[in-house]
Formats: sequence, C-alpha cells, structure tokens
Amino acid sequence: MKAGAVKTPSSIQRIAFIQATWHREIVTRARESFIAEAQKLGVDSNAIDVFEVPGAFEIPLHAKTLAQSGEYAAIVACGFVVNGGIYRHEFVADAVISGLMRVQLDTDVPVFSVVLTPLNFHEHEQHRQFFFDHFVIKGQEAAHACVRTLDSLNAIRATRLKQRATA
Repeated sequence: MKAGAVKTPSSIQRIAFIQATWHREIVTRARESFIAEAQKLGVDSNAIDVFEVPGAFEIPLHAKTLAQSGEYAAIVACGFVVNGGIYRHEFVADAVISGLMRVQLDTDVPVFSVVLTPLNFHEHEQHRQFFFDHFVIKGQEAAHACVRTLDSLNAIRATRLKQRATA
C-alpha cells in the first residue's frame, strides 16, 4: 500500500462523494479530480461511491444517512451555490455547511466540503471557465484532506486499541 493510503484492518475504507447536479458541468470537475487525486494517494477508485442530489440543500440529509449507515469512513460533499440575484444563496450556503458540520460531529464520520459559494457568479464564459478550473483544484485539495484525516483518525483509533489491550 502506498504512503498516504487509507489504512484499516481490512485495508478497505469506503468514501461517499455526494454531488449536487446544479451546474453539473462545473461540479463534476471536482468529483473527477477528487477521484484521480485519491487514486494517486493510494485509494482504490472502486472504494468511492458517488451519489447525486438535485442541489446543495439536499446534501446534508444524504450525508447524514450515509454516515449513519456505517458503510463509509468519510463523506465528501460537492456543490455550487450561486447568487441568482436574490439573497437566498447565503441562507442555503449557511444551512448546507452548518448541516455538514453537524453530521460529522454527530456521527464521528468526517465530512469534507467542496460546496463553493462565490460572491458573484455570472453565466458568461470567463466566470464559467474560472470555476470549471477552480473545482479541479478544490477536488484535489479535498482528496488530500480526506486521506490525511482518515490516516490521522486511524492512527488515533489504533493507539486507543493498543492502550486498551495493554491495560
């Protein structure tokens, strides 16, 4: 197994990737780069399950359900909450991020956010291209954060097991 690979007693940890389909062509870039970067870090792409939801607002409930299933060591949430000319986007973004934090604190399953909320997004080519590229970077960053966090949590759990065994 490569250095930085996700390690468990069974050598397999599943990761759930939840993707909103609003602005799919942009958001998909994060999923693709997450999977590619995770593979470089030693995660088998077959250990990553992808789930789609209509929009970012639906992500926290799916994250909670997946975390409570006991099948996933980590969950990655990906969406694009844009300012459509009304103030609503800030409330949606806050609800999504707060919901994701609550899921990980309530379930002890780490949740990583690639839910981006630009101050302003316009449907012209310059903005589309910027976020098309930016989601690639964010997917890669999420892969590194996910693998490092799982490695760290696994080390903590292994230390606890060892301490209990010698106690």
